[in-house]
Amino acid sequence: MRQLRRLRLAALAEGMTLVVLVLVAMPAKHLFGLPAATKVVGPVHGLAFVAYAWMILATVSNDSWRRGEILRLTIAAFVPFGTLLSAGLLQRKEAALVAAGQGRA
Repeated sequence: MRQLRRLRLAALAEGMTLVVLVLVAMPAKHLFGLPAATKVVGPVHGLAFVAYAWMILATVSNDSWRRGEILRLTIAAFVPFGTLLSAGLLQRKEAALVAAGQGRA
């Protein structure tokens, strides 16, 4: 349960850093001549991406996951803003664990 929450947070962090990179840092670089924006946000997003990928591996190795779910989580990392959509899947899976009595708060 805790690992699932961590994965959801990593998905949100990866998605939000991409939003900041695309909607704030890139326009700041190209419209306002501030290349430092992408030099700061780019590596932060890269770290969030690697953390999300690592959390996928750590989470699906601990629980029983269907291939489709694993594939969706993996593909979401490469689709712009896909991890934000995957957060919903993770939240539903977490709620199902709680309903089944398997989750610990």
